[in-house]
Amino acid sequence: MILTQSFFRSNSPPPLRNLSRATASPDPRLADSLQSEALKILEWPSLCNQLSAFTSTSMGLAAAQSARIPLGRTPTETRRLLDQTSAALTMPRPLDFSGIQDVSQIVDASVAGTMLMIGELCSVRRTLRSARSLIQQLEEIASHSSSYHRCWPLLEILRDCDFLVELERRIEFCVDCNFSLVLGQASEELEMIRSERKLNMENLEAMLKKISSQVFQAGGIDRPLVTKRRSRMCVAIRTTHRYLLRDGVVLDTSSSGATYFIEPREAVELNNLEVSLSNSEKMEEQAILSYLSSEISEASVQIKYLLDKVLEVDLAFARAAHAQWMNGVCPNFSAVGCQNSEHNSLLVNVSSIRHPLLLESSLRNISTHSTSRSSSSNQETGVRKSGMLPGDLDFPVPIDIKIGSGVRVIVISGPNTGGKTASMKTLGLVSIMLKAGMYLPAQNHPQLPWFDLVLADIGDHQSLEQSLSTFSGHISRICNILKVATERSLVLLDELGSGTDPSEDLTRLKEKDAKFENAAMEFSLESLQPTYRILWGSMGESNALSIAKTIGFDGRIIERAQSWVKKLTPEKMQKLNTLLYQSLLEERNKLEIQEKKTASLHSDVLRLYHEIHDEAVDLDVREAALKANETKMIQKELKVVKAEVDTVVQEFEKQLKITEPKDFNILLKESESAIASIVQAHQPSGDDFVDRNATSSFYVPQIGEQIVIKDLGDKVATVIEAPSADNTVLVQYGKIRVRVNLSSINAVAANGALASAPQPRRKGRQTKRLENLKNISDSMKDEKVSYSPVVQTLKNTVDLRGMRFEEATFNIEMAINSRGPNSVLFIIHGMGTGVLKERVYEVLKKHPCIEKFEQESPMNYGCTVAFIK
Repeated sequence: MILTQSFFRSNSPPPLRNLSRATASPDPRLADSLQSEALKILEWPSLCNQLSAFTSTSMGLAAAQSARIPLGRTPTETRRLLDQTSAALTMPRPLDFSGIQDVSQIVDASVAGTMLMIGELCSVRRTLRSARSLIQQLEEIASHSSSYHRCWPLLEILRDCDFLVELERRIEFCVDCNFSLVLGQASEELEMIRSERKLNMENLEAMLKKISSQVFQAGGIDRPLVTKRRSRMCVAIRTTHRYLLRDGVVLDTSSSGATYFIEPREAVELNNLEVSLSNSEKMEEQAILSYLSSEISEASVQIKYLLDKVLEVDLAFARAAHAQWMNGVCPNFSAVGCQNSEHNSLLVNVSSIRHPLLLESSLRNISTHSTSRSSSSNQETGVRKSGMLPGDLDFPVPIDIKIGSGVRVIVISGPNTGGKTASMKTLGLVSIMLKAGMYLPAQNHPQLPWFDLVLADIGDHQSLEQSLSTFSGHISRICNILKVATERSLVLLDELGSGTDPSEDLTRLKEKDAKFENAAMEFSLESLQPTYRILWGSMGESNALSIAKTIGFDGRIIERAQSWVKKLTPEKMQKLNTLLYQSLLEERNKLEIQEKKTASLHSDVLRLYHEIHDEAVDLDVREAALKANETKMIQKELKVVKAEVDTVVQEFEKQLKITEPKDFNILLKESESAIASIVQAHQPSGDDFVDRNATSSFYVPQIGEQIVIKDLGDKVATVIEAPSADNTVLVQYGKIRVRVNLSSINAVAANGALASAPQPRRKGRQTKRLENLKNISDSMKDEKVSYSPVVQTLKNTVDLRGMRFEEATFNIEMAINSRGPNSVLFIIHGMGTGVLKERVYEVLKKHPCIEKFEQESPMNYGCTVAFIK
């Protein structure tokens, strides 16, 4: 009894007597090894690389490119993966995966005891925050969706994750990721050190500025200059005036040798304290970084688990995007292997399946063709919103795989290059795609069993190193396959028994055992080319003699060969050449053509239905909008009328108190006249309600003329038939032909624009209001941008004195970038040779963030004020 679910392909197969049974307890390592080899044979890594284009994270990209896409180890896992793919397809928008990084190596470094740098800590914080954002996005989408259960497969992935909010906040509290520094609030010790260092630096700078001014007054330098050399603060002095600082320490010399940079004796103690505090600050910062690194090390398990779950979500959306790209459909599968439901006689039922890797080039060509066409022909592009139609792609040729529930072995025969190997690989690859939770490039609802192993022996396994011939290599592989295969395994054998004496034929086993089935690759005798379609239940026929006759081979040799074929071929094989068989093939071809025409007609009807439905929905929406707008205008007009009438009434009451009784009638008539004038002024004009029949009753369109259909939202249509006696005319809009009344159409204006309806008299008031709004907008545009008060402080001042050319440029850039919009920046460049000042002007002129700048003035020598945009 054969316990493997096999799918055989053979040109000249040997006899099949008794394949060894699958072992009760297969070797797991051997099974994994054979499964990995089968994945490579079936080009699963290439399909994973195809999937990598749809991933959103670096982890997903790496997993796909290295073919580490997870496969369902049980039918339950496969169902869960398919549910995740289906849920991702229902999402109204893709998730934002930005900020998520693969921090697994950073976590491993922390576990190994390495102190993490600020940038690495920030990467962990961003990843934790972005991962938490994923579940927030899913919950937001689910809250606005009427079908919460559709999002559940994705929410379930992240439901049990620990997002380590406390760790994220702790890193954020201690580290400034924007400026890559440890914050003083991270520890009291660090805050005290920085406070003491700041005070010491202020004292040191004040002392050195005083000494530098004294040197300047004594002629020892062109201008006072305090700078830093060898990590110590010092002053500049000419070498000729070294005597002014006899006890000072020379730290450096200028490139010309004319200037010494000397640390005065009075500053030695403060400089020593500065160096000590700086070292203490670095040690405290390292202690904080080490503490945060240990926190990440303790949470390494939770972080890696979270990364795995984020990768799972990313791959779910990648599978969904891949399914949309190839117009895939969700497969159905059974988990019981060879046993099948009584209600379904087919174990495998897949219609019009295409090899995913061969399909890629066709889809790429369609995409290129579609983008090059104009937008007006979008309805005829190769890939439609409703899915791929049967006639959309000519390559690869779709195949049908129909295997009965009682069949255990399929033998495919046919000519070389007829598509036997490709068909076999297609079945193997889509079986793996099913286990990975991917949609299949097929039609209808493909049905497949869930295979625990997909094993293959395809290609030449000749080994010179192991002294194995081609036949021996095949036998060795098949023996290993039989050791691990179970009754739920799919085994694909190519060129079974090639290189041996084909005295018996595997295709005749169907006559002896119902578990065997035959299939053949179709070959066109007219074009002498394979059609790459599978004929289930048929046996392949050699077409070598037909091809030889066509290319001009010696006729006598062909006739002799045919006579030998008749003698050696069994009687039942000759029946394939009867007229009945040929007529059946022709009838099948006719039915396939009719099926394609029917499918095309069905798609046209659906497209026409959707067009009409969209037009109807558009009309309803426009009608509701017009009613709402008209109601709003009427209410607004009523408020205006009421206000004007109230004004007349108030004036009437006021005059009534001071008017003589004899003049009451006159006052009453004047008030009534005023109210009547108000009512008359707000009455709609006759132009507002012109009878439509009156405006178009005299218009008779001509055949081929374009007209406007008012009942269809002023759509432009073409007259295709002269008006009839009942005052109707047949017009065409797109693919829709409809007969409309002459009273519901208008002519198109001469300039091609639609004839506009007359506007009511209130248009003048609306125009006036719009002009007022425009004047307000223009006045707002004329207002100048206000800047912060031009007051110099430590925060808005950068001192460039004593700096070199490159150092000064860098400090200007840093200062400008640190300032906010509409602020000012004071740049102190001094009054030396003017080279530094010119450099400042040059940088400010070219910088995109600078609105303008004011050069030094008598009130502000040696300083330039820059205004930030």
